[in-house]
Amino acid sequence: MDKVLKDAESRMKKSISALGDDFNGLRTGRASAALFDKIKVDYYGQSTPLSQAATISVPEARLVVIQPWDKGLLGEIERAIQKSELSVNPNNDGKVIRINIPPLTEERRKELVKVAKNQAEQCKVAIRNIRRDANEELKKIQKSGDISEDEEKRGADEIQKLTDKHVEEAGKLLEAKEQEIMEV
Repeated sequence: MDKVLKDAESRMKKSISALGDDFNGLRTGRASAALFDKIKVDYYGQSTPLSQAATISVPEARLVVIQPWDKGLLGEIERAIQKSELSVNPNNDGKVIRINIPPLTEERRKELVKVAKNQAEQCKVAIRNIRRDANEELKKIQKSGDISEDEEKRGADEIQKLTDKHVEEAGKLLEAKEQEIMEV
């Protein structure tokens, strides 16, 4: 039974972590190096994350500077950023790429909040699916005679507590992200 609980908790934590990663990729009005986490560039024939091919710094609230370790990558990085869903315009000066992060319009903020809510809901559904899987596993163990009915009930109660805790955590992450998106 402990193995089932630990597995469920581990999987729920991974869902929360994935939600945090998704939220980092959502553009807010502020510049952030995390915005570029999902961007990959062709680095010597390999699809490489931008963070492994360049230094990404945020010297000002609305400015990101990307300095590739290999100057030959400037054009490749610029193209990768233009193709991304970030809707930003990189300025290549031959040494570094500067990206001004424009303030978001009210309409765009509302769209981003909808995206964040959708991502949070997907995370909550994943957590509930983990709960279902764990409860089914407990039922199998109980049917095989390894645990009693009471132990199965206690296990199901523990899994429900884990589920409630992680669903609440997803809600708190969403609330924080909404505030971040909506601040001007």
